[in-house]
Amino acid sequence: MLMLAPALLLQTALAANVVAPRTVPFGIGERLEYQGRWNFLKVGTAVLEVETVTPERGVPSWHFTFTSSVSVPLYKNTTVITSWTGVEDFISRRFTKAIDENGKSRRETFRIYPDSGFFRRNDNTETKPTPKTPLDDVAFFYWIRTVPLELGKTYRYENYFRAEKNPVIVKVEKRGEKEMPDGTKVKAVLLRPIVDEENGMFSKKSDAKLWLTDDARRLPLEIESTYNFGTVKLVLTKVTAGS
Repeated sequence: MLMLAPALLLQTALAANVVAPRTVPFGIGERLEYQGRWNFLKVGTAVLEVETVTPERGVPSWHFTFTSSVSVPLYKNTTVITSWTGVEDFISRRFTKAIDENGKSRRETFRIYPDSGFFRRNDNTETKPTPKTPLDDVAFFYWIRTVPLELGKTYRYENYFRAEKNPVIVKVEKRGEKEMPDGTKVKAVLLRPIVDEENGMFSKKSDAKLWLTDDARRLPLEIESTYNFGTVKLVLTKVTAGS
């Protein structure tokens, strides 16, 4: 688990009691398309999408998807991750992963029961602890767009659905200027997220960077992660607004 130095703790905002956002900067049909870049090569694509709102165990829920495809020498990966997260409470109740990596396939389904404080993986009857307001990997992309982010602060969140992987650390590192797909320049803020998930996009060793537009939309402009074969950067190339 990540330990923070005392000096850093003084500027850290604790966020153990997570509150559902009253309004969100996205809607059904929002589609964000990305180009994957490795060194100077185009190596794949990714899409973040708000598919619809649908009931999940009787709760109206956002249906989020993250689809990515990466192909570099000696490595190929296609991943589809899907989330069902409550519209009113912004709590994840189901989360699936479909991963095809170098010819090997893996499928996982996580059913999350926040009222009971546990989740189950696939058909396994074993339960593992989850916090009161759990969020999965994809839901975090949307949730981070709704919370206050003050420059220079480091936030600790206790709401990742795998309780043993908490806290999630988000450092608001700096502001800058980035280019939108249409060529216009926008103000942006750089986040350094850490989720203690081995081999994950935001694991500690991935040295991840996440640029968001510094405006009401909070659009993810760039997502950068380092893997064994090098650093891959996903750059926003097309925005379809939601309703």
